[in-house]
Amino acid sequence: MTSSLDPVVPLAVARLDPRGRLIDAEPPLRALNDRAGGDIGAPLALPGIAAIAQLAYRLGIAISRAVVAADGDGELDLWVRAGPDRGGVRLEVSGWQSRPPWQAAMSADRDRDFLQAATAWLWETDAALRLTFLAPEVAERHGVDVRTMLGQPLTRLFALARDEAGHLPIHSAVAARARFDGQRAEIRGTGQTVRLEAAPRSDAAGGFAGFVGAAQPIDREESPAAHARPPHASTSGFPRGFGQRLERALRAPLARIIANAEAIGAQTEGPIRGDYAGYAADIAVAGRHLLGLVEDLVELQAIDREDFTTVPEAIDLADAARRAAGLLAIRAADAKVRIERPAADAMLPVRAEFRRTLQILVNLIGNAIRYSPAGTVIRVRAEREGDRGCVIVADQGKGIAASDHARIFDKFVRVDPAEAGGSGLGLYIARRLARAMGGDLAVDSAPGQGARFLLTLPLREEVERPSPPTGAP
Repeated sequence: MTSSLDPVVPLAVARLDPRGRLIDAEPPLRALNDRAGGDIGAPLALPGIAAIAQLAYRLGIAISRAVVAADGDGELDLWVRAGPDRGGVRLEVSGWQSRPPWQAAMSADRDRDFLQAATAWLWETDAALRLTFLAPEVAERHGVDVRTMLGQPLTRLFALARDEAGHLPIHSAVAARARFDGQRAEIRGTGQTVRLEAAPRSDAAGGFAGFVGAAQPIDREESPAAHARPPHASTSGFPRGFGQRLERALRAPLARIIANAEAIGAQTEGPIRGDYAGYAADIAVAGRHLLGLVEDLVELQAIDREDFTTVPEAIDLADAARRAAGLLAIRAADAKVRIERPAADAMLPVRAEFRRTLQILVNLIGNAIRYSPAGTVIRVRAEREGDRGCVIVADQGKGIAASDHARIFDKFVRVDPAEAGGSGLGLYIARRLARAMGGDLAVDSAPGQGARFLLTLPLREEVERPSPPTGAP
């Protein structure tokens, strides 16, 4: 670590004005701030210390906390005391213990590094193995309510499976505070099997603070039989593997752009000009749009393969519709649109892949929100139609002309390109998935009368037919 600090620095004092700008600082603290890109008269460039100062000023009380600050290639363990002083904030920083930065116990050049896996999603726990973070895509892919899952034990989300020797790899890792991989598990309530990998993380004192890891979905592509099959062509027009390579190259940088833009727009490190906050929000929106396009292209290549199949399982279509509506409740509220979902006791047993069914329904309800005027209602109903289960998503938007009913299911087609929207792949992918599961996706709409999308899937064989419609609101 490159640092100009003396081996022992008992205390360094600084003062900030009410807006968090550095007025003066004793040499060690000023030097650290300078190395972080700060200066006298500018906002404090040390985020952890600045956050404590801001909180002390806002509450009007003295606050003391431990802080880890980056310094060159290393880190510093500091003890910070901040309190109101002469209209601003007085800082007292002590400790000044150097240590190397934390690194996960893994090889950075591993081809199958779990943080680089194209289809993996991330999770984190605290030292008690309670979930502290879940990637947003776990909601869209598997219908998991992220907000209610946070703070719950890891095993509330994952049903862990023993390996061939009868062991649970995660147990050994917890005991040794070490990395683990190859832990198979099922996401409870979905039937989806995943492979868990994780690395331990440390707290400021070097103690075990939990795991940061990833869940990699397991499907038939990982079976020996799948690898033995000859390669099949894709009708998407892209070279084989292009989609995953594209996602691998773009997902991480786009995610960083989105996260940083959202942090700037939220003004977490202090106020900025209103137009700059607006620019940051625009950057975040554009980043999410590009990330969605990348994900659509990856999905397009997967479903257009000649050997693409789904995994049929026994699912409740009404429950999937309720979950999809719940995942989009915040978006609907922001758009001032209300969603009527199937009744809580409504059931509609079908055979389909849960993850793919949820993907279709999220797309249909998301489109309905996008094109619904404020103050209107989106009705999501679950019914039986002969030997099919059906979910109907009906909005009160401007509708779709009959001449466009077939076109909207084509690749890269949007009826009105001038309107805000996605990539033009969503409905193509949704219908392809529905038909791969033995069902279909259709539209019933006319200009000025809103749009009704009908997803049909095969009823489970054990369901007696014919059955009266259930689940209508």
